[in-house]
Amino acid sequence: MPVAQPAPPPASQLPPEAYRQAVDQADLAISITDPQANILFANEAFTRVTGYGCDEIVGCNESVLSNHTTPPETYRALWSNLAAQRPWSGRLLNRRKDGSLYLAELSISPVVDERGRTTHFLGMHRDITELHRLERVVRNQKELIESVIDAAPMAFALLDPNGRIVLDNQEYKKLVTDLRVSEPAHALLDGLLPEWRDALATQPERCAFASRETRFDRPAGRPRWLSVTSSVIAMHSDCADSYFCAAGQPGLLLVISDVSNLREEQERARAAVLQAVLAEEERTAAIREGLSAALFRLEEPMNVMASAIAVLQRRDPGSARMLQDALSASREHMETLRQVIPQSPQEIVVRVNINEILRDVLEVSTPRLLAAGIVVDWRPAATLPPVLGRPLQLRMLFKALVDNAIEAMNVKGWKRRELTLVSAVDADCIIVSVLDTGPGIPPEWRLKAFEPFFTAKNGSGRHIGTGLSRAQQVVADHGGIIDLDDSPGGGCAAIVEFRVDGDPI
Repeated sequence: MPVAQPAPPPASQLPPEAYRQAVDQADLAISITDPQANILFANEAFTRVTGYGCDEIVGCNESVLSNHTTPPETYRALWSNLAAQRPWSGRLLNRRKDGSLYLAELSISPVVDERGRTTHFLGMHRDITELHRLERVVRNQKELIESVIDAAPMAFALLDPNGRIVLDNQEYKKLVTDLRVSEPAHALLDGLLPEWRDALATQPERCAFASRETRFDRPAGRPRWLSVTSSVIAMHSDCADSYFCAAGQPGLLLVISDVSNLREEQERARAAVLQAVLAEEERTAAIREGLSAALFRLEEPMNVMASAIAVLQRRDPGSARMLQDALSASREHMETLRQVIPQSPQEIVVRVNINEILRDVLEVSTPRLLAAGIVVDWRPAATLPPVLGRPLQLRMLFKALVDNAIEAMNVKGWKRRELTLVSAVDADCIIVSVLDTGPGIPPEWRLKAFEPFFTAKNGSGRHIGTGLSRAQQVVADHGGIIDLDDSPGGGCAAIVEFRVDGDPI
């Protein structure tokens, strides 16, 4: 049990010697002067700082310590405050007895008597030369680091534990303008690691990754390919209540490199190969559809022959037998023909960026679009989550929709020719809209448009080919839906919707 301490005596009972000893033994250099700044008292700390003994400095003016390099306006501000009986604080460059210089942090207060007259000045100062040196070292290092970071060809962004940007460089600021987003770091992390906010708070190590690439598509201008590396670093709070807390909180350092030029070179080479692949697939699809249509058309007369044979069986068995032999031979030939129909290519399922698929289709379709005088309005979402899919099938799907839009508008005398291609994210779905300003599709045809061999060409409503049925099959194979509607521009709108977590069949 602690022993009760006696109550301290009131200040009026402290002996004057206690005041003198407290001032004399204080670690802060203290001096008392008359109104003309002549030193009347100096404590031991004053001697340690200046090198002057008490017997040497008493009677001298405070100006003996001046190095005479402090700006005159500093002294004018000092005497102006003291003349108005206000305390003054600042920094002066002083000289010790041995001639060495030191930076003094000084505080001077006027001592006023009961009649309101200034009788003395109380000065307290300390040598902050080393503190000043360390401040300059830190400032120089900060400026050096900022200069190096600003001169770097890649963008840097430092995020605090709450995800706020606390440090960036000029390249990062350029991304804000180029990508047209308020915080590129957030947009990049949302695309590469959607759960990064929760992970940073609970499992920060999950936020670390190296050289992950993402694509930013802009309504105007070329796409940007960015390579991102994320590192987890410990950040220490500057709040007072964290002084005794040694543990740091996790922050994220993003290093963002623009690899667009490299990817464009790769894309150009890939586009040439892709164009050849799509052209070959279109030729193969045309053969496949033509043969399928021919077989479909032949089924109708052969079914009539089968009915006729059934009737002749009773009246003229001989003729019925001859017709049956001819029908059987025809079916064998049709089966042989069915066997040689080219099969659809078997693709593996991979993670696909729909924006990339759409841009590929636009690049391949550019010659037709230019020839038809069609203006393209490309409105991609800045970033899209990847979906599982078969890239070639998806390209053929959207190329078919773009080709249909071109054919609808490429009519003699049709003036307004605009194609709008929009990609967007809505909840867990990616929605792609292909809008044209053509004549549109009548409401009664919108369901028929997905039937095999249906077309609106020549106003007949029928032709050899599969129309949108193959496009619908591709969408269904990817777990999505497709619909036709009126376009805001007066034409047709083809809307395709995929679930982000959908698995292709």
